[in-house]
Amino acid sequence: MKATPLLLALALAAPAHADEGEWTGQVTPYLWGSALGGTLTPFTGAPTVSINKSFSEVLEDSDGAFFISGFARRDRLVLLADFSTSSSSKDGRVPPGIPAEGKLEQSSLTLAAGWRVMDEERFTIDLLAGLRRWDIDAQVDVPLVGVSRSPGLRFTDPLVAARANVALSPKWSLLGYVDAGIGGSGSDDTTQWLATLNYQPGGRWVFSGGLRVLSVDYRDGGTRLDVRLAGPLLGASWRF
Repeated sequence: MKATPLLLALALAAPAHADEGEWTGQVTPYLWGSALGGTLTPFTGAPTVSINKSFSEVLEDSDGAFFISGFARRDRLVLLADFSTSSSSKDGRVPPGIPAEGKLEQSSLTLAAGWRVMDEERFTIDLLAGLRRWDIDAQVDVPLVGVSRSPGLRFTDPLVAARANVALSPKWSLLGYVDAGIGGSGSDDTTQWLATLNYQPGGRWVFSGGLRVLSVDYRDGGTRLDVRLAGPLLGASWRF
């Protein structure tokens, strides 16, 4: 029996206000209803597999997932970290009808630091630079003919990012975040963006809803990974 996917993460929510020189931050568990699309060529000579799954199909094939992220600030210095991992498997057949099983595991770690370039009462902008590390393993098993292949991808992308927050009222705010990889040293291209509407009823909690999109295009010899994950998210952020 497959484990129920956890689909938890720490997202980026409205920043807390602090006295000068003090650290503030937030963590946010959230649900991400992500669909998956793209193509995968796991190793040289392997067929290219097209991926086009709705969120319900991703959920059905999932063996588990976990996402965690955090944000901290002191004066104008800002720090960001994000870790995600997921695993999915699928039973099927390869020509001429031989039973086979495929499994895909991926994890990514993003670390970034930057500066608050605009700090108005109702509007802030942060500019950041950092790295995103990818670890991806694709396993193909065909027991009847004794075939088992587990190609792995390991690469790191430098990136630049921007984060903006707009206070609509004392309890409502909008958050926007975008990052982009600097191609050539890791993948050919990686981007991420999210936008959320945030509500703070009082105290340390902020409730958020929005949309997140993450994509990566990696090529090395006969190996290629070009995928895009996109979907709505709901979260509850705890600020400190």
